[in-house]
Amino acid sequence: MRPPLRKGVAVSGAGLLLLFPCALVARNGRVGPAEESVFRALNELPEWLYRPLWVFQQFGNIVVAALVVVGLAVLLRNTRLAIAAVTGVVAKLVLERVVKMLVERERPGTSVGDVITRGAVEPGGLSFVSGHATITTAFAVALAAALPGRWRAVPWVVVALNGLGRIYVGAHNPLDIVGGIGLGMVIGGGLYALVAWSEVEVEGHR
Repeated sequence: MRPPLRKGVAVSGAGLLLLFPCALVARNGRVGPAEESVFRALNELPEWLYRPLWVFQQFGNIVVAALVVVGLAVLLRNTRLAIAAVTGVVAKLVLERVVKMLVERERPGTSVGDVITRGAVEPGGLSFVSGHATITTAFAVALAAALPGRWRAVPWVVVALNGLGRIYVGAHNPLDIVGGIGLGMVIGGGLYALVAWSEVEVEGHR
């Protein structure tokens, strides 16, 4: 097994190990005391944080996220990264739906109640897993195969602040975010192998 594929499989496996226990806990639809405490601590942060966190939430919008990655693919002249952007969108839409069929937990406005909602956040609707966390994580893993070393941490900063923002606005509970990161890693492992394989081919032809 070539190194890119081996690393991709390892990342996807780690994602499953993260997603599975979150799904087991969230499957009963309830939010435990510890998770609720974390949610309230983040949801009740100062109002001035809304504008800066709103910016990072936009990277979890599937269209924005895909356009950013395609733009980077053009800038880096990396065709496989552009293919990974399209593949990641399709995988996210399919696998997120599968997870939500198996784990039906409502947004904090229903599962917790008496929460602060900001922006266009509905109090109800299925929230496990967070689609924003899924797509930002999947693309962060893919970009690790394409970006220069010093830039690889930037997508993960986006993942963290996007997740924080989704809890802050009252859209998701913490396990929704962690589970979304796990699903994103499952998808991202395959995307990483796809993108990194091109780098191996380039090295092999030098």
